[in-house]
Amino acid sequence: MLFNKPLYLSAPPRFIITSNTPAFSVKARHFFTWKGDSEDKMASKNQKQLPKEYNSITAFHKKLAESKRILAVCGAGLSAASGLATFRGAGGHWREHKATDLATPGAFRRDPGLVWLFYAYRRHMALSVKPNAGHHALAALAKKNPDFLCLTQNVDNLHQRSLHPPPQLKPLHGSLFTLTCSSPSCTWSSPNNYASPLCPALAPAASSSSLSQLLDPSHPLDPIDPKSLPHCPDCHSLQRPGVVWFGEPLEEGMLDEIDRWIDAGPVDIVLVIGTSSVVYPAAGYAEACRTKGHTSVVTVNLDADQNRQTLNSLQEEDFAFAGDAAELLPELLKPVIGELPKELLEGTEDQAESKAEEKTQ
Repeated sequence: MLFNKPLYLSAPPRFIITSNTPAFSVKARHFFTWKGDSEDKMASKNQKQLPKEYNSITAFHKKLAESKRILAVCGAGLSAASGLATFRGAGGHWREHKATDLATPGAFRRDPGLVWLFYAYRRHMALSVKPNAGHHALAALAKKNPDFLCLTQNVDNLHQRSLHPPPQLKPLHGSLFTLTCSSPSCTWSSPNNYASPLCPALAPAASSSSLSQLLDPSHPLDPIDPKSLPHCPDCHSLQRPGVVWFGEPLEEGMLDEIDRWIDAGPVDIVLVIGTSSVVYPAAGYAEACRTKGHTSVVTVNLDADQNRQTLNSLQEEDFAFAGDAAELLPELLKPVIGELPKELLEGTEDQAESKAEEKTQ
């Protein structure tokens, strides 16, 4: 098994606590701190010699033509390419609250209204953007190649909205658009629920006209009565967002499915998109795949050509492409998926313009 169960998040949702297998050793746990992000770019000043064609699209296309089983691990950078704020890093705040402090079972017990308002805002913002060409390229690859599996750390449903085949998509941290019951003894859930607002009490987070006041920490929020929040139709407990909060286990059945897929045979390519190949879970899955044979780890990230740990981790058949995943993925996967429809590429251009004007909330 790749992971020991249960598996818990004890750090922001781009990281996963590891098992005691060699690829997930205790030594790797420094990746579970925010400090690791800044250290990542400063470490290993003495860069080793890079593979000759590590950033050659032509060389990657040759590898792609020879490949069958492909795994992708997607992080926040892919969502950012759609213009979506990701609340990443130690400075990620919503109003006066650290976003990570709101993403806990304890916060929900103390103030379910505040937590629901935060997630209603995130739902609204996710619905205000579209899947980018990177999402569509991955969905097209899944339709062309039944031996492709995509793992995503993102909870915004942009993969799902790109019509990515569900059996080939594993949302590691759940979804903003799945509602579940907060009672541990109740199994009710409502997937792909795009209603916005979910109830009148959450309307301030679902209207662009009211967002300026909502996001202004100097503007006091009226307390939300828990009775006015969504409740489970089966047991009448509070509904909650279907995401994995810190301190909660990831879905065991899904992790078992991923383990079985990796164990089924050699993995030719691991695509690491919008995150780093040297942080978890990407690092763990890449190493697990390497144990099965000659795996090429391909990093697609804005800083792929500057991140020293990423560059120093490259092996002979690995690649690192620096840039926007929405622009790079359609080009990298073109030999398999062909040209994406023009309207999908135009959507990416619109989002790029939106990002240029965007102010971080």
